[in-house]
Amino acid sequence: MSARELVVLGTASQVPTRHRNHNGYFLRWDAEGILFDPGEGTQRQMLRAGVAAHDLTRLCVTHFHGDHSLGLAGVIQRINLDRVPHPVTAHYPESGRRFFDRLRYATAYRETVALREEPVKGEAVVLVDSDAFLLEARRLSHPVEAYGYRLVEPDGRRMLPERLAAHGITGPAVGRLQREGEVDGVTLADVSEPRPGQRFAFVMDTRLCDAVYTLADGCDLLVIESTFLDEDAALAEEHGHLTAGQAARVAAESGVRHLVLTHFSQRYTEPEDFERQARDAGFEGELTVAQDLGRVTVPKRRQT
Repeated sequence: MSARELVVLGTASQVPTRHRNHNGYFLRWDAEGILFDPGEGTQRQMLRAGVAAHDLTRLCVTHFHGDHSLGLAGVIQRINLDRVPHPVTAHYPESGRRFFDRLRYATAYRETVALREEPVKGEAVVLVDSDAFLLEARRLSHPVEAYGYRLVEPDGRRMLPERLAAHGITGPAVGRLQREGEVDGVTLADVSEPRPGQRFAFVMDTRLCDAVYTLADGCDLLVIESTFLDEDAALAEEHGHLTAGQAARVAAESGVRHLVLTHFSQRYTEPEDFERQARDAGFEGELTVAQDLGRVTVPKRRQT
């Protein structure tokens, strides 16, 4: 099992189909387990995909339309039923607090887990800023308040064994060099090279706007809605959504390495049409037209 991977739990938009559950996306990122937009049926999809309540550390809701949030009630109750041994943090638009409260307490149950609420408010918000990663949210363009999320690993350095050996740096001295930057006249730059951090973004219901490009910029893995095909661009604009071609052009212009298209309207039955339009729009990187219960590994780090 990869330490960094996306597990797709559902890929439908407003109406689920026989083959597509409502939204749900689980990102495994080292010790973090982030569940994005748990729509109706997410708890069962987690079971089918082998994602346990214990795996969850954060819940990130982009907005309060049912296909992105109605599964919260079951997921939160499952977290408590299974007595998850660590706190779980919930991020969601502050304007939808009343909806979150209703879902959190939809029925009676015993609360056994610390569920921390950290609502999102403003155009751009930093939610986590740690040595391990930065998690931020950006306001999108949708009929109700909606946010996209972006996770960024800080840049670091890759130790080069052959250079360490050439300079006689071994054992505990390697760790000391990483901490202090110099050991016996040997600097970190002498025995390592830059290691770009990885980037992930999650962009759901939105029209094209500056925030979409900001979230997608330089991403190794971009999960983005493509509710409509290009011939229905007017409908997409009216309802606050993207087309396959629009999403792919964003990815191409933003230097995305692996593009995941999802959130498909029930009116379309041929996934190949989304792939064709994405390629026609000029995206040449790795492309996944998401299917329920699919898994996508975060690409290996870029080489400098």
